Amino acid sequence: MKDILHPLCLAIAGTGFLLLLRDLRKDRRNPALVALAFTYGFSALSYVTSITWVWVRIDGFFGITNVAVPIAQGCVVLVLALQASVLAHWSRPVEAARRRTRHLLIAAGVVIAAMAVLFALLTPTAQRPTDFSLYYAHDPYFQAYLLLYMVAYTIAEVYLALSCWKYARATSNRSISTGLRLVAIGATITLGYSGIRMAGVFGGMLGFSVKGLDPYAWLCGDIGATLTQIGYFLPTLALRLAALRSWIDTHLAYRRLQHLWAALTEAHPGITLLQPDRQHETILQGRSVNFPLLRRSTEIRHGQKLLRRYLDPAVLTESEARRGREGLRGADLAAAVTADQIGAALVRLAEDAPVDTPVDYADSGLPLPGYEEELHHLERVAGFFTAPRTTGAATDSASTTSGART
Repeated sequence: MKDILHPLCLAIAGTGFLLLLRDLRKDRRNPALVALAFTYGFSALSYVTSITWVWVRIDGFFGITNVAVPIAQGCVVLVLALQASVLAHWSRPVEAARRRTRHLLIAAGVVIAAMAVLFALLTPTAQRPTDFSLYYAHDPYFQAYLLLYMVAYTIAEVYLALSCWKYARATSNRSISTGLRLVAIGATITLGYSGIRMAGVFGGMLGFSVKGLDPYAWLCGDIGATLTQIGYFLPTLALRLAALRSWIDTHLAYRRLQHLWAALTEAHPGITLLQPDRQHETILQGRSVNFPLLRRSTEIRHGQKLLRRYLDPAVLTESEARRGREGLRGADLAAAVTADQIGAALVRLAEDAPVDTPVDYADSGLPLPGYEEELHHLERVAGFFTAPRTTGAATDSASTTSGART
């Protein structure tokens, strides 16, 4: 059972560690992120150490029978301390969280040192990578070793379950709330592991066996730990998904504005001082277009201002009537009429026929309080815009203007 579940858990813990390690390169001073990354790192180390073929090689490397046991379980003790540290940083002031983390790590160090001493007093003569706890259940030193480990393990898991459930009810962030509840559920399930292991110790003292429950111990331990890892990573995953969604949305917006921007830059090349990179190159390199998108929307508005002398009142009147018959109202009507005005103004510009008394754009009185509203409106305008044939709008942003490449 162990050699089936542990590789799956290792994949989850290892993936979480690598993803968080990438975040650490950008934010090394975030103590909660550091603690969370090391939580996944030591968790992955505990799983890989417990896999049978790795266990055997570790024993061979150190020349100590079953030394993989205190290594793996020492990693688990550190994981429990770091998990509680993450909670402290999420729920307490910085200084209080640091003190709590320091105390937790000291306590973990004391437990690990005591476990190492008790393990050194054992006289293990056979490698038992699959049933070590049951095989040595009658050894008094191992009974003390396992009781120490399981008491620390149980206290930590009960604390995690109660604290996470409490904090989950207090937070308004959905991803954090869901993640904390998963941690609480996972911590509760792992109590099945510690309960079976402690029953094995008492069984060795009182003369009964729980060997038949050993697969369930591994099942409770690995499933519970996996749920805990997923729960801790869920808020980070939510942030990553939000960032990915934002990345996709900005690229789509950038693309939607392409033909409107191309028509205006062909009419007035001077509005674009720097030639943008080709968008497909930016996508392949995984780069954001937040700044190019801001620049593109600004250049579109600049291009509109330069067309102001060519805004014919008759075009405004005709377009409002026609678009109104199409059922457009409000912001959609203003966007559609503005698009028609731009198209007609580009034709007049090509013919060098300015208007004696130009009008305003239909969207000039539209309330657009912020950049996001402005951008969404320009996307609507671009959606209604059709470049007049006289402009011959380019199809690729890199081929419409001259200038230095950014």
